[in-house]
Amino acid sequence: MSATFALLADPRAGDPNNGGSQTLPPVDADLLDAYSRAVTGAAEKVGPAVVSVEVRHRIERRGRPARELPGHGSGFVFTPDGFVLTNSHVVHDATRIDVAFADGRRLRAELVGDDPDTDVAVIRVDPVSLAIAQLGDSGALRVGQLVIAIGNPLGFQSTVTAGVVSALGRSFRSVTGRLIDDVIQTDAALNPGNSGGPLVDSQGRVVGVNTAVILPAQGICFAVGINTAKFVTGQLIRHGKIRRGRIGVAGQNVSLARLVVRAHGLDAKSGVLVTGVDRDSPAERAGVRSGDIIVGLGGKPVTGIDDLHRLLASDRIGAHTAIAVLRQADRLELGIVPEESKP
Repeated sequence: MSATFALLADPRAGDPNNGGSQTLPPVDADLLDAYSRAVTGAAEKVGPAVVSVEVRHRIERRGRPARELPGHGSGFVFTPDGFVLTNSHVVHDATRIDVAFADGRRLRAELVGDDPDTDVAVIRVDPVSLAIAQLGDSGALRVGQLVIAIGNPLGFQSTVTAGVVSALGRSFRSVTGRLIDDVIQTDAALNPGNSGGPLVDSQGRVVGVNTAVILPAQGICFAVGINTAKFVTGQLIRHGKIRRGRIGVAGQNVSLARLVVRAHGLDAKSGVLVTGVDRDSPAERAGVRSGDIIVGLGGKPVTGIDDLHRLLASDRIGAHTAIAVLRQADRLELGIVPEESKP
């Protein structure tokens, strides 16, 4: 059986007057060298902290013996005392979690806590000579910026892919029905097994946690912003879970016109555009409408979805507070009582 390959080559490659090869102009060669140095440098810096997360899930079927099925994903060590960041969907309800390092070490891990609403989870291993990944700032990302994904797709350990930030502030619904907000869209190639691995910038700082791809599309991949993950991991490490308030809106980050910022004396240049309001939710009862832009909650500025998530902390559940919205040319203060988000 033979295979046919299509070679994408310069038609002048076989021209004897061209010497059978081409030399890139110096400027292009310098750019490619700089790109290569950025990718290799980031991979060398973060790679030792990336792990393969191997799990077992107990599957029970009526009338049949229970079975344990294997699964795997990725993760990365982010503290010296052995805390590992990964995806909730990788470790949720796992009966056993093991972590494999690039140097061949294997360690048993315990689940610290997981949050399906953001698809973030924290597990822990014994802190024995662990490399640590440096966390960056997803709020500083720009569309078109170079990013590098590191993980273990389909069991191929320490796989590195590179691409750009395709979009920011995306929302999508996972296969389990969860709506995950404020995610990073990238074209850095991801495959099953990349889940939980780091998305890093050219300086080797983690800016996102790889979480999903859209099939059968190619080049549409998503990562949870590291700023969201920082907040979630802090709560999981302290409490093992997140007790979170909700107001019942779907939204996306938007920039505000300078004229609007000046007219209303706002401290920020962005807010959350409301794209949907749940029926019989705190937002609906408060009078929030689709098309409103949320710019404040409880007297604190809301510059984006991350801010809104942080401000809807457990101490606001059941407490009367004020939500500030822009509606056309007006700034409104509406009374709202956040309720507890159900798992």
